[in-house]
Amino acid sequence: MCLAVPARVVELTPDDRAVVSLGGVRTTVSLALVEGVAVDDYVIVHVGYALTRLDREEAERTLALLAEVGATAA
Repeated sequence: MCLAVPARVVELTPDDRAVVSLGGVRTTVSLALVEGVAVDDYVIVHVGYALTRLDREEAERTLALLAEVGATAA
């Protein structure tokens, strides 16, 4: 099973990369597949690649649902 999750861009770095925050954990991802990403944008991340930009409202709804499912599963 594969899962792509929304992440907020916190820093743009050289070589078409960005630091993103995934639930408070920061990691570097490739922006090679997405154009025009800026700090504070949300992107869908899968295996180290940003696949697409996502509007803030949709990202926040998705993250809330994931948190709810996680709380329910625990």
